[in-house]
Amino acid sequence: MIIEIRIPGAGESITEVAIGNWLADHGSRVEKDQEIAEVETDKATLPLIAPESGQLNILVKAGDKVQVGDVACTIDTEGGGKVAAAGAVAVEEKKQVAVAAAAVAAVEEVTPKPTIKATPLAKNIMQQHNLDIDAIIRGLRKITRQEVEMVISNQSGVPALPAVFTSGRDITRTPMSPLRRKLSKRLVSVKNETAMLTTFNEVDMSAVMDLRRKYQSLFQEKHGQKLGLVSFFTKACAEALALFPRVNSMIDGDDILTPGFIDIAIAVQTDKGLMVPVIRDVQHLSISRLEIAIAELAQKARIARLSIEEMTGGTFTITNGGVFGSMLSTPILNPPQSAILGMHNITERPVVISGNIVVRPMMYLALSYDHRLIDGRDSVSFLVKVKEFIESPLKMLKEGEEGEKLLLDL
Repeated sequence: MIIEIRIPGAGESITEVAIGNWLADHGSRVEKDQEIAEVETDKATLPLIAPESGQLNILVKAGDKVQVGDVACTIDTEGGGKVAAAGAVAVEEKKQVAVAAAAVAAVEEVTPKPTIKATPLAKNIMQQHNLDIDAIIRGLRKITRQEVEMVISNQSGVPALPAVFTSGRDITRTPMSPLRRKLSKRLVSVKNETAMLTTFNEVDMSAVMDLRRKYQSLFQEKHGQKLGLVSFFTKACAEALALFPRVNSMIDGDDILTPGFIDIAIAVQTDKGLMVPVIRDVQHLSISRLEIAIAELAQKARIARLSIEEMTGGTFTITNGGVFGSMLSTPILNPPQSAILGMHNITERPVVISGNIVVRPMMYLALSYDHRLIDGRDSVSFLVKVKEFIESPLKMLKEGEEGEKLLLDL
């Protein structure tokens, strides 16, 4: 029996999607409930599930745009597919691989290596780092200092240039995913339709880092999750938003909407673009529950398994450019929200405390906000309050005899 698999609905406003990637080959056998493709929408990536076992017949190429309800593929429940025949051809495939390897080795043995020149400066750097020409690059007739330093950086952990960059002048054209197209339109609309302004402050991370060092092992043992930084800022923002509800509000036409709850979106960078899953009712969550929720949503974002519901809503956003080394930035609003907090990297800097110069781990904070709704007093006061909570974490709860353990739910 032939079963048609159609593109599922992904929300009322979504009519067009794209096939992001096929997870099974054309003609192969798939099993019931197996994920066979990724369907990309302008909000999230959804899995396409096989309803029955059988042979897969792909009708739409990866990257193609299709309408909701279109047939993406069929499954022949009576077909064996490539998996069924795999055992019969395994020996032959091994023979072919062995023959191919022998042929490649023979070609490499008789093919003379091309003459490659290197500048004196490049040779000097290569000698200092025990590199030869083969370790730099193949096929170039001349190696310059830039290529050598690129390889040295790669050995130090810095990613090398993608394979798309060659010695030629080719240009690769790749269609934008629905998510990237939607993101582009939203970013432009934010710049054109809001009066965005950014205020800055700096925060001493000593107290939070001391808490993490002191209780990291105990926290992991009880909650099964490492204690990070974003959970502290999420908790601090929730407490500050309760004091400054205008920062948690948004504009709807000529009205101001002020929610009676706090839903904070956490920006997560993925291979498919920036995802911003939402944690609901943050005002009721402890740091331990926030840490677990952030880790779960971040993992689902990276494997493209966030649902539309998990990507919808939010009254405030936090983004952390510090994980990529950003010292300072002006984060852009996540509409229809009116404010976003930007975290940055932590660096040890000399600061003056009580008249003395001391070295402390410092982070710059940035709050971008819509000045049509939020005045300078509220925005600056909100950021100062976040700074106060991070520098004195116990202020985020009613202090008791064991305030630190109470804060971390230990």
